[in-house]
Amino acid sequence: MNSSNGNNGNNNSFDRLSQDLGLHFLELVRIGSSKAPVEIDDAAPNELNTINSSAGFLVVAPDKLSVKYTGVNLHGHDVGVVQANNPVPVKRLVYYFEIYVKDAGVKGQIAIGFTSEGFKMRRQPGWEVNSCGYHGDDGLLYRGQGKGDAFGPTYTTGDTVGGGINFGSQEFFFTKNGAIVGTVSKEKEMNRCLFPTISVHSQNEEVHVNFGQRKFAFDLKEYEAQERLNQQMTIEKTSLPPNISYGIIRAYLLHYGYEDTLNSFDLASKSTIPPICIAQENGFDDQDIMYALNQRKTIRQLIRNGEIDAAMNKLRDWFPQIVQDDKSAACFLLHCQKFVEFIRVGALEEAVKHGRIELAKFLGLPEKDNLFDALVMDCVALLAYECPQESCFGYLLQESHRDVVADTVNAMILSTNPKMKDVRCLQSYLERLLRQLTACCLERRLANGGQGEAFHLCRLLN
Repeated sequence: MNSSNGNNGNNNSFDRLSQDLGLHFLELVRIGSSKAPVEIDDAAPNELNTINSSAGFLVVAPDKLSVKYTGVNLHGHDVGVVQANNPVPVKRLVYYFEIYVKDAGVKGQIAIGFTSEGFKMRRQPGWEVNSCGYHGDDGLLYRGQGKGDAFGPTYTTGDTVGGGINFGSQEFFFTKNGAIVGTVSKEKEMNRCLFPTISVHSQNEEVHVNFGQRKFAFDLKEYEAQERLNQQMTIEKTSLPPNISYGIIRAYLLHYGYEDTLNSFDLASKSTIPPICIAQENGFDDQDIMYALNQRKTIRQLIRNGEIDAAMNKLRDWFPQIVQDDKSAACFLLHCQKFVEFIRVGALEEAVKHGRIELAKFLGLPEKDNLFDALVMDCVALLAYECPQESCFGYLLQESHRDVVADTVNAMILSTNPKMKDVRCLQSYLERLLRQLTACCLERRLANGGQGEAFHLCRLLN
């Protein structure tokens, strides 16, 4: 009696684990069927704001890209200030704009910088809190107070001056005639909306603004490329034992059953890199991922070759508990893949017959949260297209979808290991590291007020 109860307990545990694993991979299929969300950047500045400006002291040209001081500068607050029509878009690595000084006027009191939405439009950028400005008459940088700091050279008639924000390093930077003058840290208090801002403060001063409608004097693309290279070099300075990468790659090959590649990898590495067992170093038994390696390799190859019947026969022979429930997520994915393979070779009648017999029974299962229904509908929709590969359901015909099915079965096989105590079989050590990397990058961006370009793992790896 006790032995029977123990066996029932083990079977129930496997059933719960297999259901969780199957639904997890079904969710991956659903995610794979939709395009990755594209983060839309905010509207970028493209002209000057003629409504919110100190209009009594300046005139904005009809093109809204040129400004001329028309006052006589009797007082220190007789400043002509104008902001851009939109705030700086923050969902990018760098924002940048330039001005060309057509005429420095009587005193050359021109400034370029960034100011907040409520900035006083009778003050130079940098003279008030939540603003920053590089001034042409003295070359000083002003950051929220009337006293400036030594920063760079003065600028005058014929000079092109630029201002930018590096959201990766959280810094302002300014340029003159295509060369960087200097950088300064952007305080967290300035994470609110900032507007590109210019000011003129003496008679006949005139500047033209370039928001990107013309080629910049400064090589912005080269600057961005160098910034990404600097980030990569910082990462590469991190010291790691030379055999860590070896262990991570080896564990990945073990996890997914790439036995032949693993043997070649071990042979090539034996003479140069001392072997390491990542699993043992982390308190896990390496046998967890060595389990059924040859069988997993065979079944993966069959699925990736589209030989679904052969794969299911191997599962019945070697791991019958995986396919004993013919309505499990693993069986469902295999039957769907068999349907897809019929479509791939143009055997439409066989696909319809298989769908009526095997896929129909998965429709309307309430406990599956409609994941089954959605995938069945996608599979059946392939029948409606002369070129199903080019349809919105063509993802099912991609090699990557075979990999998802193979990964599901691989995880289910690992879960039959009696020594497996949890769902570590879901992901390899490499994938867990990449998930941690993704989480850290997202947290860093969140700490910067959501500023900076969106994190894309594929772009980083490439």
